[in-house]
Formats: sequence, C-alpha cells, structure tokens
Amino acid sequence: MTFSRQILAGLAGGILTGLFFGEQAAVLRWVADGFVKLLQMMVLPYITVSIVASLGSLKPSELRTLGLRAAAVIGGLWLLALFFAFLIPLTFPRIQNASFFSSSLIQPRPAFDFVGLYIPANPFYSLANNVVPAVVLFSIILGVALVGVEHRERLLNVLYVIKDAISRATRLVTRLTPYGLFAIAANAAGTLGLEQLSRLQIYLVAYVAVALMVSLWVLPGLVAALTPIRARDVLAESHDSLITAFIAGDLFIVLPGLTHASRTLLDRLDPSDRDAGRLTDVIVPASFNFPHTGKLLSLSFVLFAGWFADAVVPISAYPQLALAGLVTFFGSLNAAVPFLLDLFRIPADTFQLFLATGVINSRVGSLVAAVHTLTVALLVACAVSGRIRFRRGPILSYAGITAVLAIVVIGGTRVFFASGLPQEYSKDKVLASMQLLHEPVKATVERVPSPAPSTNLPPLEAIEERKMLRVGYLPDALPFAFFNQDGDLVGFDVELAHGLAREMGVGLTFVPVNRQSFVKDLADGYCDLVMSGVVVTTNRAREILFSDSYLDESLALIVPDDQRERYGTWDAIRDQGALKIVLPDVQYYVQKLRERLPDAVIEVHQDVEELFDRTVTDADAIALPAERGSAWTLRYPAYSVVVPGPDPIRVPLAYAIGKRDERLASFVNTWIALKAKDGTLDAAYKHWILGQDPALRQPRWSIIRNVLHWVK
Repeated sequence: MTFSRQILAGLAGGILTGLFFGEQAAVLRWVADGFVKLLQMMVLPYITVSIVASLGSLKPSELRTLGLRAAAVIGGLWLLALFFAFLIPLTFPRIQNASFFSSSLIQPRPAFDFVGLYIPANPFYSLANNVVPAVVLFSIILGVALVGVEHRERLLNVLYVIKDAISRATRLVTRLTPYGLFAIAANAAGTLGLEQLSRLQIYLVAYVAVALMVSLWVLPGLVAALTPIRARDVLAESHDSLITAFIAGDLFIVLPGLTHASRTLLDRLDPSDRDAGRLTDVIVPASFNFPHTGKLLSLSFVLFAGWFADAVVPISAYPQLALAGLVTFFGSLNAAVPFLLDLFRIPADTFQLFLATGVINSRVGSLVAAVHTLTVALLVACAVSGRIRFRRGPILSYAGITAVLAIVVIGGTRVFFASGLPQEYSKDKVLASMQLLHEPVKATVERVPSPAPSTNLPPLEAIEERKMLRVGYLPDALPFAFFNQDGDLVGFDVELAHGLAREMGVGLTFVPVNRQSFVKDLADGYCDLVMSGVVVTTNRAREILFSDSYLDESLALIVPDDQRERYGTWDAIRDQGALKIVLPDVQYYVQKLRERLPDAVIEVHQDVEELFDRTVTDADAIALPAERGSAWTLRYPAYSVVVPGPDPIRVPLAYAIGKRDERLASFVNTWIALKAKDGTLDAAYKHWILGQDPALRQPRWSIIRNVLHWVK
C-alpha cells in the first residue's frame, strides 16, 4: 500500500473501531495524544531554524520584495475569507433561544495581550512555553539581522545541517501517521457526544459547507488562476498533510509537510530554480502567525451567536467586526471570540456553544488553514520569482465557477434548513424535564400550608423524635425550587434538602412559604428551615438565623432581546431617565437599585411570574439575580439577562433558621462545609444553575452495545 492509502486505511479503521466499541475506544486517547505530541516536538525547532537560515541567506533586495509580495498575498486572502465568512449568515433561518446561567455574564473579560503574544521579552521562555508568534518574531529579526553579517555562511551551513536533521526526524515520526490517525479517529468516533451538537446543526452545516468549498476549490482554484500550478496538483501533493490536519485538528503539526509539498510543486515548474522552493522555508512557518482563512471563517460564529440569541449584528457593523476580528485573531480563538461577543453585546453564554462546535469546526478549520498556508506559500513564491500571471480567461473562469458554487452552497443550505430542519424552541422543555441528580429520600410535598406540629423540644431534638425534617420552600424560586413537568418539586436547594435529610437519617416534608411570612413561620415552628434561595439581608438577620452562605448571586436586569445593549452599564441606564423596573418583594434588591438608579420607578410584585406578563406590567426591565433570571429566560426566551457594570451587586444566599435554633444552625453550617469539600455543592451548581447535563446522559451509541448487546 502507498503511504496515502495507509493513512486512509488507518482513518477508516479508526472510525469503524470507534463506532464498534463506542466509549470504550477512549482507551486509545493516550495513543492519540502521544502521536500529536511527537509531531509537535519537532515543529518549533524546525520553525526557528528554517526562518533564520532562509532569511539569513537572502539579499536585502530579495528580503524587501518578499515582504511586500507576502503582505499583498495575505491581504488579498483575508478579503476573500471575510467575504465568505459574511456569506454564511445568509443560510440562517429565524428561531428563538435562551440559555442557562453562565459565569461569563459576571466575569470581566481578559485583556487581549497583543504585545505579550508577539514581542518576546525572553525568547527562551517563548520556546519553552510554545508561544509560537513570539518565537517566529524572534526568528525573523535574527534572520534579517544575519543578512548583513560577514562570514554568515559559516552559521548558515550549521543551520542547514540542523534543519536537515530535524526534517529527517520529522519524516521518521510521520511514518507513524496511519497509527496515530487510527487512534485519533477511534477516540473521536467513540466518544463524540452528538447530542450536544444537534442544537448547533444549522451553524455546523453552514460552516462546514462553506469551509469545504473554500478549501477544495476557492483557494486551490485561485492558485491555478494566477500560476501555472493546477488546482488538482495542489490537493494531490498535499493530501497527506491535509488529512492529518483535518483528523488531528491541528495546523501546527503539519507545517513541515506543507513546506515539503509547496517546495515540490515549485520545483516541478522549473527544477533549475531552487530559490523559489527555498522561500517556502520562510513563508510557511511565518504565515502560521497571521490569521488564516479558517480563523476568519470563524467570524461567522459571532454572527451566528447574534442570530441565535436575537441580538443580530447589523450589516453596517460588518466592517467593525472584520477589523476587530483581524486584530484579535492574531491570538487564540478562545480568547478572541468572547471579546468579540462582548464587543457586539451578544450574550456571553453563547461562547459555550462555540466550545461545543470546536469538536467539528476545529478539524474543518484546520483543513482550511492547511490549504490557506499552502496557497500563501505558492502565491508568494511565484510572485517573487515572477510566475504570477494575470490572464483574463483563467481569472474570469475562476470567478464564474466560484460564484456558481457559492450560490449553490449558500442557497442550497438555506433551502435545506427552511424545508428539512424546523427549529422548534425546546429549552423550556429541557428545564421542565430536569430531575434530581441523586436518589431522593422518602418525601412529602405539600402544596398548601398545613398546621405547625406541636412540640416543646428544641428543633434538632424535635426532628430526631418525629423522624422528619420540615423544609420550607418558595414555589417560584426557580432554579432553587420549582415543579417540573411531572409535578415533582426539584431544584438546587431541593436537591440539597434531600441530601440533608438522607444524612440525618430522617424523612422529608416540604411545606410552602412566602417571602412575607417565612420569618414568622420559622418562629412558630411551622418549618425547621427554609431552603429556597433565600437572600441574606441585614433586616432579616435581626429576626432569624442564617446558615453560612453557600452561594453568591449577582443582581441583573432582564430585558427584551433587542434592548439588551441599552443596559450594559449603570451609567447608560441612568442616562435613560425614569425607567420602570419591576422585581420581587425583596427589600434588599429595592434598596440597592434605588442607590444605583435614583430616577428609576421601582415596582414590587409578589409573584415572580407576573413580572414577565406584559398584560400585568409594562416595565422596561425586570430585576432578578442573573442565576435566577437565566432560568426564567428559558421559559420566556424573548428576554435576555444583562449584568450592568462596573461593580455588579453581589448578594449572598443562605438557609433561614429560627432565631433561637443555634444548635440546628451550627449543625447546618457544619453540613454545608462538608458538602463544599466533597463536591456536592459544585455538582448541584453545575446541574441546576449552569445546566450541564440537565437530562440524564445516555451511553454513546455503539455496535457492541446497541446492536450486539454484548455490554450494557
């Protein structure tokens, strides 16, 4: 078998293995990770030596020509990539959406450190920590400086020997590619959670369709239109590297292979001209540090996120998005995308969707990036050597084919979405179907108040005597206590109440309370404690005991989706004058809002659900903690959560206990400390507040489980 066929066989075998064994194929992950690290091991030394040696061997005039031609080619490819990125939103239909709470709502955005990324104060630190842009800048400066050094041939000879040795070592490692890709494909096919990608199918299909068009025709076709190199030769010579980049989802590891492919293609044009092929040793590793087409196509995610969250980015803002994307995409996508989402006032929790798409898009994006890098190398080398041809026939033919393909791909995808993929909003159903994480204890849930049990014993002894813990709950304290679609009382604090009763070895009774009377209910012995997202306030602390705080909330404003940009800061809200804000009857919230917004009209309601009823109130905004507001927007997706800055209002939550029940309070405090240490609080937070795995996760489909039934 040829090496290419070995790669394809390894890929196919890995996919079949993953589908057969399912999640059990995860044991191959260490092989997959080891293969990628072996490839990475050689790349950074190769980049450094190649750039220094190749630049150092040039004449000053050649260096200047290379820089100018490279800038022109990269700039042209950027414009082409932006054009296709901005075509992708044409495929999106209209839907509604909302999300669980995300900590990104309240966390400040990390600053984009452009200087730290590109200017190496210590190049050895950059080498040790794989800061590729800084290493490349250091290598370029060193290579340029070498141009004017006398007797530079002595160092260049050594560098060429080192480069050849590294290339030889890379080829040895590359021979493991069929086995490495087998492990990568098996792990991905066996463990990929398709359920998390189903709700992103619109963006995934649109992105993949456009990305494949760009990588398989637009970029190779551009090379064919401007140079003597045919498009099919571009793909045929580099297909091993392209497949590896696609399966591994990593451009970095295939840079040596792309350098070799571009050099081979250039040598075929004129075997006697070695200078053009030699330039690729500089162009390929240096171009790695500039935003490539795969990254720029990811700008479409910002447009998708805006469409998805009903915060659409207007066409007039596309130039600003393009400029901001070009600057920020010099760094990591995971740092740039949150910045862009914040810049265009798109809900920050949509970044979690971007992370979910990475399973697919990182691989397709790496394929596009590899073709982009090869295109840059070929076009720049041909431009420097005078082989660029601007002929009307090939250029018009290329433009016509590209236009037809774009119309077919964009139009066909839009028609497919409109006819074959109806997007019904379902997040409210996800919330309504949520169940307790752990097996509940035997419990009774009362919907209406019942008489308080009579006893002369202190609360802790009374609980032990009757073998029953009475917990007060607020029926509308979403997501801390609420009734799901089966009529069961569930939620963050309901989960913990079951855990508390289980560890006390008693049964459990939930009794309803309201915000106005639960202080009296505790004093009368109607309930032992209230576990329902109770806010700690100074006034309440005079009348009852509070346990230690188990969670902090941030006060937010819930506003219509199309109004969210007006509420980003306290100053912007104050500038709007006498806004009407409605909120639950929690005087602490009222006090804090009056301090921040003295001109606002504050209206209190007893029923939280009334706040979202436009027939009951015509308020401009609803004040709720962001954690609760996010859950309510799942029911009312036309609203968005905004945490005004700077200095968000933080509010602690605790469990309310009767004023004279010190022993019970001490016991609950100890229990909270234990639950914080053993991960119970964290697991409940992820499930009920962040919405991670809100439904019971089913094992990954596999032949061995679902067809042969050999395992459960």
